[in-house]
Amino acid sequence: MNPERWQRIEELFGAAADRPPAEREDYLTRACGDDAELRREALELLAHDIADSFLDNTIRKTARAVAAAPPDEPAGQRIGPYRLTRLVGRGGMGAVYEAVRDDDEFQQRVAIKLIKRGMESDFVRERFLRERQIMASLDHPHIARLLDGGTTAEGQPYFVMEFVAGETITAYCNRRRLSLDEKLKLFRDVCSAVQHAHCKLVIHRDLKPGNILVTEDGAPKLLDFGIAKLLTTDPDGDVTAAEATARLMTPDYAGPEQLRGGAITAATNAPAFQISNWLVGH
Repeated sequence: MNPERWQRIEELFGAAADRPPAEREDYLTRACGDDAELRREALELLAHDIADSFLDNTIRKTARAVAAAPPDEPAGQRIGPYRLTRLVGRGGMGAVYEAVRDDDEFQQRVAIKLIKRGMESDFVRERFLRERQIMASLDHPHIARLLDGGTTAEGQPYFVMEFVAGETITAYCNRRRLSLDEKLKLFRDVCSAVQHAHCKLVIHRDLKPGNILVTEDGAPKLLDFGIAKLLTTDPDGDVTAAEATARLMTPDYAGPEQLRGGAITAATNAPAFQISNWLVGH
């Protein structure tokens, strides 16, 4: 499916979703005219209304747990040989902290990822451990490197990554007013990182500006493999019971097959489709 076709489907989906349910099919019939395939594609998206279908009971319970969880107080906490200094950011299931080496062996600034408090379900723990293993399999200059990992005294798994001091790829392009050629050089490096992951049978599934930071020297770094999928010869080998109904994604940046609940392949991360639009448009 070409980008123009997908954009048209998105427009129809958005316009139909804004109408009362009883009017949606009639609207699409009028808007699509003789293009029955276009109407079918838009109806498939409506059938998978994000608010109802991609959040299953496991994710809903997790969301309620987060709301009730105490606030994170990381400053000074010791994790292995590292001391947490500040919270850097929170994702859907994990929290990332800046940390420093605290055993006097040598000086090092790192990022440590932990499961967010209140979210220690079997589903979240399994995804976290899978992310850590995926990170361990990747070795590319434009993917944040895994340095270490382990389990805290309380039994909470963690992993240690290189600390990436930078800003999102779109903010970097805007602040520096990069030319199209300069943006495409960044794009090429991101494509190289994605290709490396694909060669390791890893599908990121969440390519978006917030997961690509660019350092001051202009090096992009792909982050956050929290919802990545590992392709296997067994089609069900990477699917948990919760994942069978919960389609993990960021809807605004998901590929068509993710939104429709289709098979996840290397095309799901097609960076030419998902990334070039941001770079050209910013």
